[in-house]
Amino acid sequence: MAQKKMGRPKSDNPLKDRIFVLVSDETKAQLNKCTEVLNTTRSDVVRKGIKRIYDDLEK
Repeated sequence: MAQKKMGRPKSDNPLKDRIFVLVSDETKAQLNKCTEVLNTTRSDVVRKGIKRIYDDLEK
């Protein structure tokens, strides 16, 4: 009987694309403040911001 592979389970919506962004010191500080207050990662803050703007456009 074949053993199951160890590791992270496959995601329904894998995060496979990278986006690089140039920001000012002020924007970087704002992003870092958001990560501290929300206790999350920079990537999550950016994703939430994109989702919020997208949802506003759909209204």
